[in-house]
Amino acid sequence: MSLARVLVATHKQYEFPDDSLYAPIQVGVARGESDFGYLVDDKGDNISLKNESYCELTALYWAWKNGSIDEYKYIGLVHYRRYFAGDLSFGEAGILESEAIKQILLAHDIIVPKRRNYYLQSVYSHYSHAHYEEDLQRLREVIAELSPPYVHAFDAIMKQRSLHLYNMFVMPSRLFVQYCEWLFPILFALEERIDISKRNAYQKRVFGFLGERLFNVWILHHRYRVLELDIVNIEGENLFVKGLGMIGRLLTGKRRDS
Repeated sequence: MSLARVLVATHKQYEFPDDSLYAPIQVGVARGESDFGYLVDDKGDNISLKNESYCELTALYWAWKNGSIDEYKYIGLVHYRRYFAGDLSFGEAGILESEAIKQILLAHDIIVPKRRNYYLQSVYSHYSHAHYEEDLQRLREVIAELSPPYVHAFDAIMKQRSLHLYNMFVMPSRLFVQYCEWLFPILFALEERIDISKRNAYQKRVFGFLGERLFNVWILHHRYRVLELDIVNIEGENLFVKGLGMIGRLLTGKRRDS
């Protein structure tokens, strides 16, 4: 069995690490995108057509359903411009390498991004101001019906003021399967309860956004031991601007549109 595979979700041609650990996977291919020669999310059992609203989770679903994880002890997901920090050289950055994964997961269950702190508001309040509050209400209803033992963890996460974002992780394959078996039935059921047809392109990414919150719920419920790592953004990210945007939404009540 090979040690690890980290899928790198992308919707465009890009430069990727020259290391067998990382496998680019093009998402949303079924929606008519050109094939760039990477792994694609529209083969076999897939939800590629849902990429507009599921974002990188279409890569997650494909990996779960099509046997691409069978030969690996650990599975991960990152983005074409976001990686876990480490010692493997990639351009001007240092990103996570195989040996570090091996050592970290001897003592921890899951590698996760360092928490994003909201400071001024809870996870529930932040989502409600940036997106649609009713999404969270419907999501809680679905969890109560399909996975009632997780309601307590959901409520606890909603009250917190920080969150692991980006749907990024590295974990043992057995946990990856467990997570997908729990996550996707919840999201599919939620699709039947909310209408996103009139939302702008950013707000249609709802199931990707909610997947970020559900990942935290799943971890808390199982009390998995996590190790937080910094995120390297290849293109840079201005957290100060993001913070100003959050304050602006609190003051104006205007949702994000990008």
